[in-house]
Amino acid sequence: MSAHHSFDVLIIGSGLAGLTAALKLAPTHRVAVVTKRGISDGSSNWAQGGIAAVLAEGDSYASHVDDTLVAGAGLCDLEATQFTVENAPGAIAWLQELGVPFSTENGELHLTREGGHTHRRIVHATDATGAAVHTTLSKLARATPGITFFENHMLVDLITDAKLPGHKAGNGSVRCHGAYVLDVDRDDVETFSAPHTILATGGAGKVYLYTTNPDTATGDGIAAGWRAGCRVGNMEFIQFHPTCLYHPNVKNFLITEAVRGEGGQLKLPPHLGGHRFMHDHDPRAELAPRDIVARAIDYEMKRHGLDCVHLDISHQSPEFLKEHFPNILARCAELGIDITKEPIPVVPAAHYTCGGVVTDLEGHTDLEGLYAVGETTCTGLHGANRLASNSLVECMVFAQAAVKAIQTAAVAASPDIPLWDDSRVTDADEQVVISHNWDELRRFMWDYVGIVRTNKRLERAAHRITLLQREIHEFYAQFHVTRDLLELRNLVQVADLIVMSAMLRHESRGLHFSRDYPDLLPEAKPTILVPPAR
Repeated sequence: MSAHHSFDVLIIGSGLAGLTAALKLAPTHRVAVVTKRGISDGSSNWAQGGIAAVLAEGDSYASHVDDTLVAGAGLCDLEATQFTVENAPGAIAWLQELGVPFSTENGELHLTREGGHTHRRIVHATDATGAAVHTTLSKLARATPGITFFENHMLVDLITDAKLPGHKAGNGSVRCHGAYVLDVDRDDVETFSAPHTILATGGAGKVYLYTTNPDTATGDGIAAGWRAGCRVGNMEFIQFHPTCLYHPNVKNFLITEAVRGEGGQLKLPPHLGGHRFMHDHDPRAELAPRDIVARAIDYEMKRHGLDCVHLDISHQSPEFLKEHFPNILARCAELGIDITKEPIPVVPAAHYTCGGVVTDLEGHTDLEGLYAVGETTCTGLHGANRLASNSLVECMVFAQAAVKAIQTAAVAASPDIPLWDDSRVTDADEQVVISHNWDELRRFMWDYVGIVRTNKRLERAAHRITLLQREIHEFYAQFHVTRDLLELRNLVQVADLIVMSAMLRHESRGLHFSRDYPDLLPEAKPTILVPPAR
């Protein structure tokens, strides 16, 4: 018989957003943290650059807000931006209280600068900020009474009114009561009931062939929220990080924005004269926002038929590089690249999902009892392009806001939730079909829905998505679920949302660049998709 777990709060995801919420809720609530692999396998642990907050003399909230709005290409929500910026210093102070080992200089926090920022305001722990923060928080969370971790547990679907006995179609899914979760080790779907559920599952970078994201970034929360009846916003805005290490033996290794912030120069290879090309594209050169830098690199690569371009920081001293970028220095050295003497080969790669489940400033979604925080969401902060290092602070600020909302919310009575129907059989061909479909999806999304888009490319992608959805729906309806099947189901759903959103935007704005609509429309409007009534 499948297990039925009951908690006060169910948190799905163990990144910075999920752990922040768990730690702040634990004193007053019984909390379950469900994570589909290990506690440290998400994107938060991979973040290199840092956390943006106004802390330096001469900086201001207004300046941070303005930088965010400029990067967001007119599409940021002003209230959400001000809310995040004003609460950022408090979030940093909380991490310091918990003992996160941030880099310091003369006894003060060392602040670096990244593309799009007009001031030094990036708090960091050398070039491994995410790991430093996540290690501290996960250690504390594991030792905190009231928090129970369920590792190797994969979200199957949210439990809404639509899944309860006697529900009539068309009444809508007005409340979330928890989730069905696959225990991967036991190969069994368990029921988690809770009056409050938080989606903190991260982004969807794995929908693309090249990404800086870990393998866990399959858009699970976005897809599950959509299926449950939540609106989804701005999914056409996928941020491609300009500088991912290009090497045949390595995937997903990010070369942090801070390398350019500390003087790194983007150049063509020596056989093309080693020309520093960013001045040809934007007066801010290497410090231009990520969308501009990524498109410039993409343009130069296609123009010259290159596999990569070069990022050169070798003019800085070896001592400087060892102090500021020890992990990049060591990883490149392992691969035979001495960054103190030679440039780093880099390519753009899918990095951050700026859209997601629509929430308010307290993390509420369209379903009562369901909250969302972090990269899973569309809060309005990032607009058409996320400003560097605004993501980790968004995780903490909105997790704190969701916690406050939960602490004051009325507790709904738990309904009689049916257990998962596991009468399905295992299909012998499932793995080969999933592997083939996964590969096909990621390749056509890269080719047709990448940095530069056209109507024809989007139409081709939409056609292939329709075919994949039919096949996956048949597998899901008839056969025993596995983590691979669930991830593929979510990725195809997210791909569909990205393509639908891209087809609705008849302009080029921020991260969405269309050859058919190269101009900017006079009014910036978000793309909000509404799921069909269930």
